[in-house]
Amino acid sequence: MTLEEIHGQQPAPVGHDWMQGAGTALHELLVSAQRRGCLTAGVYESAKLMNVDPDNVAFCLLATDQEDEGDIALQIHFTLIQAFCCENDIDIVRVNDVAKLAAIVGPSEESGEPRDLHCILITNPNEEGWKDPALEKLNLFCEERRNVNDWVPTITLPE
Repeated sequence: MTLEEIHGQQPAPVGHDWMQGAGTALHELLVSAQRRGCLTAGVYESAKLMNVDPDNVAFCLLATDQEDEGDIALQIHFTLIQAFCCENDIDIVRVNDVAKLAAIVGPSEESGEPRDLHCILITNPNEEGWKDPALEKLNLFCEERRNVNDWVPTITLPE
């Protein structure tokens, strides 16, 4: 019996369409989470939240640009965050375009300043029964990627 048979779904397509669907779902999730106040941005802020309330974290996003690839301190933080997410069964993805992410998430609501978008956590809202279809799609996507040993898949955000 396959995962699709258990959940009553069609098998996930392999290739570009499935990756595009994940990018669209991620975009939808970020917008929805920000609107509901369930989005935590910043490496320090995310680490602090994961330390205090790891059971409340539903999804993790790590973002870099090409110039960030040489930042050893950031890569160490990413390694620690990835290990924590794997240990606590939190789905995690990477995005390689911080500018697109900034266009979706925008500046900090409190100060209007640009935020640290290298790590974004989506937390469970206080509302009972909140099920975001985009989060469910991304959870399924991450599960499919883990089945082929891609533990931290990279997603391309739509234009």
